[in-house]
Amino acid sequence: MSKLKIHPTRDTGRIVHVTPESAGWTHVGFDVWKLKPGAVAEGADKGREVCLVFIAGKGHVFAGAKDFGVLGERNSPFEGKPWSVYIPAGERWKVTAENDVTLAVCSAPGEGGKHPARVIGPDKLHQETRGKGSNTRHVTNIIPEWDPAEGLLVVEVITPGGCTSSYPPHKHDEDNLPHESALEETYYHRLNPPQGFAFQRVYTDDRSLDEAMAVEDGDVTLVPKGYHPCATTHGYDLYYLNVMAGPKRTWKFHNAPEHEWLLKA
Repeated sequence: MSKLKIHPTRDTGRIVHVTPESAGWTHVGFDVWKLKPGAVAEGADKGREVCLVFIAGKGHVFAGAKDFGVLGERNSPFEGKPWSVYIPAGERWKVTAENDVTLAVCSAPGEGGKHPARVIGPDKLHQETRGKGSNTRHVTNIIPEWDPAEGLLVVEVITPGGCTSSYPPHKHDEDNLPHESALEETYYHRLNPPQGFAFQRVYTDDRSLDEAMAVEDGDVTLVPKGYHPCATTHGYDLYYLNVMAGPKRTWKFHNAPEHEWLLKA
């Protein structure tokens, strides 16, 4: 298996655990918890801010001294918009599952004290459709760069079966603003129906990194650098949750020159 692909290690509890140390980079952390009713996920890190995303299910959320009540409403990432919670660095958080819950925990370095904990409800989310034809995808911005955070950028994407996404291939691995920003990135993949699969390629111009992966329901892929397009298969829609962070909190990408003609076609 590719070192860039992470498969869930268990059926319940924290089933995916990506840290900067395990990924070999500096900024992005990403966990997935699967909870049965009454089970608890919790954490705190003095130097990391967090965004909790309810992939599915409902849970009672506490952050610091705040009780945010029961959040979440969808049963699948393919149903409607998510409920999320932003938590500044250093604040303890806790989620107690009301029913079967899949919870994503996105993190990046932070000092804390700059932005208070807040609920990001479905009614606050910006959605857009990008591309056309067989390059169509539907985007839900959870923490875009115009919303407050220290380092995190978080977005959901649904790509219909038979379409490409993160395409034409683009990269964001050079600190060369205003042209390009350096951002690490994780992709959390889900398929509908769940027995499906999709493909992702991660590669650099000089091909010193060039890996093509078949991704299945629940897989996480790491993008430390390079281009990173996805392709779905007929009959299976692809959902992914992206987490990005880097030395500067802005998303400026560079398209692969040989494929840029597709934007004008």
